[in-house]
Amino acid sequence: MNFEDLIQDVYQKIKEIDDKGETASYIPELAKVDPNNFGVYISTINQFNFGTGNCYDKFSIQSIAKVLALILAYRIVGDDLWKRVGVEPSGTAFNSLVQLEADKGIPRNPFLNAGAIVVSDVLLSNLKNPKEDFIHFVRRISNNTALEYSNRIAQSEKDVGYRNVALGNFIKSFGQIENEPSDVLNFYYDLCSLEMSCKELSELFLFLANNGISIQSNESILSESQSKRINALMQTCGFYDESGEFAFKVGLPGKSGVGGGIIAIHPDQYAIAVWSPKLNKQGNSYKGMKFLEEFTTRSELSIF
Repeated sequence: MNFEDLIQDVYQKIKEIDDKGETASYIPELAKVDPNNFGVYISTINQFNFGTGNCYDKFSIQSIAKVLALILAYRIVGDDLWKRVGVEPSGTAFNSLVQLEADKGIPRNPFLNAGAIVVSDVLLSNLKNPKEDFIHFVRRISNNTALEYSNRIAQSEKDVGYRNVALGNFIKSFGQIENEPSDVLNFYYDLCSLEMSCKELSELFLFLANNGISIQSNESILSESQSKRINALMQTCGFYDESGEFAFKVGLPGKSGVGGGIIAIHPDQYAIAVWSPKLNKQGNSYKGMKFLEEFTTRSELSIF
């Protein structure tokens, strides 16, 4: 497969389409990003790397960081994690409170805001210095010491995070959060503010295409079984109430963020990151979704 030519062709095609999305203006700092940014980068198991467009520009990865938080929590507490958070698709928006009452405060999956808040609580209870320990973990598994939080974006989210405050307090009322909700939310805003480029994202997530083993260091970041489960969750829950649509049209495990980024994994093949800030109505990158649909259709490479 000539990925370079295919990516260039698909990139040029999608770049020219009318972008019907809108930036995540409810987070003021994200609304300031140039909406015309568009980047793609692929990293493969056999160490082919290629990118185009704004693939080296850093952006706020937002909910993509929920995967990294989940991985660290899974490493620490193992299968006990699934007593705190479910593994089912929700069919509701990422910041919905609807199902929490019926489910007695246990979020349907770790990629909803409610689920990521519970995962953040798990990390807060198990890490000595959560903010420092988390960024050190991400730097280590990515072999990239330059990765950093954005205090500006974290504060911007905190300033308007009324629904997340409601989620945190509601979950706490069921006894499903151990720490103070305000402390949990501050950590949650920090991890969502991580800034990375498409290149950095695809290189970091490549271990999920390699049975949990880092290509660069040969370190086992997750067991093969754990890696399979993380990929399964990304397949079924990684795009909120558009997860089924993504599985149908793209056919890869993946995770999106409201910063306009998407990471997608083809087990035993590659990790590909796309960034375009304008979002569709479900909160996923409009051009990013279109690119990945066209890419897997033309390459005839998906998990199905």
